[in-house]
Amino acid sequence: MGRFRSGGRRRAAALVAVGALAAGSLAAGPVAAVPAPPGPHIRWGGDCPERPVPSGLECGTLTVPLDHAAPAKGTVDLALARIPAAGPQRRGSLLLNFGGPGAPGIATLADVHREFADLGEAYDLVTFDPRGVGHSAPVSCGGALRDGPPAPDDDVDAPEAPTAAAKLAALRLVAERCAQHSGPVLPYIGTIHVARDMDLIRQALGEDRLDYLGFSYGTRLGAAYAAQFPQRTGRMALDGVDTLSESLAEQALVSAKGQQQALDNFLSWCARRSDCVYGTNTRTAKEKVRALVARLDRSPLTGPDGASFTGQDIIGAIATGLYSTAQWPALARGLRLAERQGDPAGLLEVGGPTDPEPEEDPAVDGSDPVPDDNGEAALVAVNCADDPGRGKDAASPEAVEKEIEALKGEFRKASRIFGPSQLMTVLSCYGRPPGTDFIRKIDRPGAPRMLLVGTRGDPATPYQWTEETARLLGSAAILDHKGDGHTGYAGSGCVRGRVNAFLIDGELPNGTQSCPAED
Repeated sequence: MGRFRSGGRRRAAALVAVGALAAGSLAAGPVAAVPAPPGPHIRWGGDCPERPVPSGLECGTLTVPLDHAAPAKGTVDLALARIPAAGPQRRGSLLLNFGGPGAPGIATLADVHREFADLGEAYDLVTFDPRGVGHSAPVSCGGALRDGPPAPDDDVDAPEAPTAAAKLAALRLVAERCAQHSGPVLPYIGTIHVARDMDLIRQALGEDRLDYLGFSYGTRLGAAYAAQFPQRTGRMALDGVDTLSESLAEQALVSAKGQQQALDNFLSWCARRSDCVYGTNTRTAKEKVRALVARLDRSPLTGPDGASFTGQDIIGAIATGLYSTAQWPALARGLRLAERQGDPAGLLEVGGPTDPEPEEDPAVDGSDPVPDDNGEAALVAVNCADDPGRGKDAASPEAVEKEIEALKGEFRKASRIFGPSQLMTVLSCYGRPPGTDFIRKIDRPGAPRMLLVGTRGDPATPYQWTEETARLLGSAAILDHKGDGHTGYAGSGCVRGRVNAFLIDGELPNGTQSCPAED
């Protein structure tokens, strides 16, 4: 997804399309001068970690350097999976990344492989769990991220709001626990490191160039690969295009606006249905949703398992439901149940908190290969590793309070529902070293032309990022999807056809073309 999530753990959408903290060794330019280990080899034939295993899916591992600039520091094993090409005219291997950061590739391909049947005729479909994610040396924060970032002091009495000193202490404690529970891979998490892993995957697959399809955060990863390895970039399609240039504060603000626009679109759709709990007035509908959030923050509902369901949980469920228009009927039912019967069951099905509270904090000791909080821990670690301006470890409580106060009005204006929680994500990297500035410096790397897909009603990666990233890459054609939901490939036959035509046959339009919204 590419964005920070809030409000606790959420069930990842099936196609998200769901640390490198030390970047001093990363040069801001192509990395041909850094030699890759000779003869990388994927050990296929291992047991697949996901069940059930789709027909034809095979799994393997690839050993890569922990630090590509200093291979003597050690190695990390990456988990991979592939489904061999089904058709007689095999083109090669297509590497897929489904988003995040923090979304596992193997589990997602096992779940949604049918979406890629046409591509699977021509390509071996290959994916991997990026370092720190899933079954590739997963990171953990020992449950410290379970409750999300410190709560904003919006619509609460000032004496009860957390002080700036408490916020800063909590953030530093989270960073310490992440380091404690993650092992040696944490300082080497980040998009630049993963892009270098991808080039070793390319070599191990025997491909001269990397053909790639990336969704959401996977578009940032694809852009970073093209910038580091422009001569090794093959056909690349990026759907749900992430930003390369904006700070975390700018990203969070744009995300709040995008989520609010998506909610407005959903409420307009709901108003045309006879069973919409908010009736036909979309203006008052927005106020009623906000009132529901505030009411449940004061008096949470009780879920089927006895757990509390708060207003912040509703925000998370709505955000998840907006990712796909296929989820909109379920979201409408969930809101109706919550409003009329005080029952959160429908919203829980859409995207409420689903992970049980462990009796004690999970440790990375081999007993559970994927810690419960791996997705959240990896998401924050990668986003912090990719941002050069956030690691203000020496910041004072007064500086924290000043930053939040300066931004609060703008975030509330963007969305009274999503703005406050998005605002707090700008502090998520306090206590961590600053990340690399490489991604911010990407500018016309000289890679072959690629296809960028932007969806107008995307709640996570707004369309404006597609245009911005196209300018920075300098060699991109844009497919303007007029629909709603996060990414276009899964929900639009037009988008899917255009992407497949490019990846399989090399058909790439000049300039910008469009795909209509589909019911």
